[in-house]
Amino acid sequence: MKKKEIVYAFIDSQNLNLGVKSQGWNLDFKKFRVFLKNKYNVKKAYLFIGFIPDNSNLYDRLKSEGYVLVFKPVLQSRNYNRKIKIKGNVDAELVLHAMIQYKNYSKAIIVSGDGDFHCLVEFLDSKRKLGKIIAPNKKYSSLLRKFAKYIVNVNLFKKNLEE
Repeated sequence: MKKKEIVYAFIDSQNLNLGVKSQGWNLDFKKFRVFLKNKYNVKKAYLFIGFIPDNSNLYDRLKSEGYVLVFKPVLQSRNYNRKIKIKGNVDAELVLHAMIQYKNYSKAIIVSGDGDFHCLVEFLDSKRKLGKIIAPNKKYSSLLRKFAKYIVNVNLFKKNLEE
């Protein structure tokens, strides 16, 4: 990405966090924010995350590390063995904010391997505003395959981003 471009990142925090954990490591979000700034010149990094009131310290830390947090209310349910499952799907919020901010950036970086973002990625590509897709794990949605030239696996940067 060229230095004069205004680059925003739109990060599906759950997809990123679970994707990295599935590969056996933990992401240091502070290092990731610095990486986005240094590698891709990201001016604003929107982090889409489920809101749990007990996590206020985490949210404060993420804000202090340079993220713009966008919250989604979470749903709690019990699975078949009565274990509480928390669901905070942020897909719609990410797409909405990418479009709300559309005129404010030259390039967008999407951090997710989720095929639910296919329509957004396709639109950004058609408008020449797609910078990169940072996939949190090796297996990303087949819907994103046609955008392979934009896809970078976060695992390539593990040594610099690991907790």
